[in-house]
Amino acid sequence: MPAAAYRYFTTDALSGEVLAHDLPLSGVEFGPELNGPGAMRGLLAPRYAHLGPSQAEAGTVLLWAERDQRLLWGGLIWRAKPEDDELPLEAAGFGSYPGSRHDLHGNLNGRGPYAGVDPCRVIADTWAYLQEQPDGDLGVSVDLPPDGCPARLGDAEHPYTIKEWETTPLSGPIRDATALDNGPEWTETVAWVGQRPDRRITVAWPRLGTRREDLLFASGINIARSTPITSSADDYAQVILALGAGEGSARVRSVDAVRNGRLRLEYVLDRPSITDPTTLAQLARAERASRQQTSQVDEITVVDHPAAPIGSWAVGDDVQVSIHDQWTSFDGWCRVTGWILRPAEGDRPETATLRLTRAYTTGA
Repeated sequence: MPAAAYRYFTTDALSGEVLAHDLPLSGVEFGPELNGPGAMRGLLAPRYAHLGPSQAEAGTVLLWAERDQRLLWGGLIWRAKPEDDELPLEAAGFGSYPGSRHDLHGNLNGRGPYAGVDPCRVIADTWAYLQEQPDGDLGVSVDLPPDGCPARLGDAEHPYTIKEWETTPLSGPIRDATALDNGPEWTETVAWVGQRPDRRITVAWPRLGTRREDLLFASGINIARSTPITSSADDYAQVILALGAGEGSARVRSVDAVRNGRLRLEYVLDRPSITDPTTLAQLARAERASRQQTSQVDEITVVDHPAAPIGSWAVGDDVQVSIHDQWTSFDGWCRVTGWILRPAEGDRPETATLRLTRAYTTGA
């Protein structure tokens, strides 16, 4: 299989002007993540030091990564500090930008306060507010789930407010929206639209990604390295005791349990914001299903292979993982929460390191 061709380029964050058509980086690694901006790092050698000030300036230049003419990543350069004979560049996805912006008007310039609103709307409002301010438009579009999200932010008695005198970073409302029980998820995507690098925040509910029956990661096939598989009962439970809103005997409760021939283990799921018994029962069932496995794979490093070509998976996908070594065997589903792609360099092959967690489930 021929080596993939990578290209890195930079553009001005405001004008979109291309500054470096082919930035000569080495030691590159980049990738997206779940509910976060992802990151990219690379090195400029001394002979290219003159490119740094004009074509890779921190805080106002966007850095992009392309693989075989497919745009895979984009973000804002945050740091460029010479170290001996190299100039390391550190960038983060567009989702890092709200952390350096603040609400100067209060309630996102009148969009709030929010009393029982869809948190997806708050995420969209935050991006709309920060990009409508002078010199604040990164050209990011926000895609929302068509049916919204059933979770709610704030209520009539305690509305969710953003006070201008508290100088709240605009990453706060986005974080609060995704931290809700049964709340939305988000990630970043980029793609070529004509000659323009399109950039999007994709907000999804009930989940990002899908179950990928067409992909396989397996020892002896495409897994080059994996973290040791931990077999632990600390997080195992067949019985979930879910507690919702209320106090004492009036508190909303739900119990979800199975018998499977193992010693009974229990887990308390505390969700004081949940007032609906049906919603609490669904959360308890999903929690119980997610805790039916003692072995957990946290990370695998894979090579490009027809069983799962690099770039074929997405943040949030459930993928099949099969690991067999001298200590243990694991065959199961894991959820991709992010990855770091490392292009081939010298004798080192192209690899992708996937961060994994328990597979998404709505209960079983």
